[in-house]
Amino acid sequence: MWIKSGLVPLLLSYLAALVLMVLPLPSVLEVWRPDWISLLLIYWLMAIPHRVGFVTVLMLGLLTDILMGSGFGIYTIALVAVAYPVLRHFQRLRNQSMLQLTVFVGLLVLAKRMIVYQLEHVLNDAVFNLPYLYPVITSMLAWPWVYLLLRKYRQTYAIR
Repeated sequence: MWIKSGLVPLLLSYLAALVLMVLPLPSVLEVWRPDWISLLLIYWLMAIPHRVGFVTVLMLGLLTDILMGSGFGIYTIALVAVAYPVLRHFQRLRNQSMLQLTVFVGLLVLAKRMIVYQLEHVLNDAVFNLPYLYPVITSMLAWPWVYLLLRKYRQTYAIR
């Protein structure tokens, strides 16, 4: 029953994004890791906003806080800030070209990274380094592939 409703495939996609966020990488590639959680949420919020909303964002934000070892609520606040414009304008976003969507995703990931940095700076005296912004570039490069992969995944498992 849950598979037919698309709940299990949806939960598995969340799990995959969480695993990709903490998957060990060589130290050279670690700073380039795309923001998988943001990419996944942006796609699902655009594709099925009636099923993926702020409750999902809050849950994934809290799980990300736990996995990343950050202050409780930092990633949650940042993901809510990313989710709001997507949910507010999902119909417009669906009609944009891939290039326009990629730029929009890049701006959202940049905003998320800056919110996380500001909160970490205030709470933990974090110091800004330019490599902190490298995931914005890799997330933009990964977006078209994530979009196409998740669209095929949604069609295959009839997630509606």
